[in-house]
Amino acid sequence: MFMRTPRLTLRPGWAEDADELAVAIAHRKVVHNLGRAPWPYALGDARAFIEAQQAERHGASFLICSHEDGACPIVGGIGFGPYENRPNELGYWITPRAWGRGYATEAGHAAIAVARMLGVAELTAGHHVDNPASGAVLRKLGFASSGSARRYSRGRGAWVDCTEYVLPLASRRNAADSAVATSSRLLAA
Repeated sequence: MFMRTPRLTLRPGWAEDADELAVAIAHRKVVHNLGRAPWPYALGDARAFIEAQQAERHGASFLICSHEDGACPIVGGIGFGPYENRPNELGYWITPRAWGRGYATEAGHAAIAVARMLGVAELTAGHHVDNPASGAVLRKLGFASSGSARRYSRGRGAWVDCTEYVLPLASRRNAADSAVATSSRLLAA
């Protein structure tokens, strides 16, 4: 499926995206804050991610592409699905050249709208305590802190202190998500 927002297209990855994806994510500052991505991140990792994304049967996973000067470059990734013991964990990343533009929040609202359309009752998320910017994004999306934990980060090769969050979806509808859902178009792939 695809999701369109005012400035972004969220779409699945295709084999021909591997080179661009590898360049977009392969920054220590990005991978250092992720749980599953290895460091260093290589072209083979991008290919493996795309193959796994295409085979995924639970949740949703998207590349984030911005609408810049008639092009649509990959600026990040976002998705939700099973992670460790959590059935619907939201995760995302943005390439450094696109930081500070609000893309993570905009893409997050779109992903939450998809989760609601798919009948997901609750999303969880987490961020490393030394990455407060990610916590700010989660709070803007309506997530509430639900505690702390230690999670393993492949990018760091170590256990990291994290703040965990939860967003119930079944019982409430965030006004910002509603606006995104109204202005977004969901297309079946």
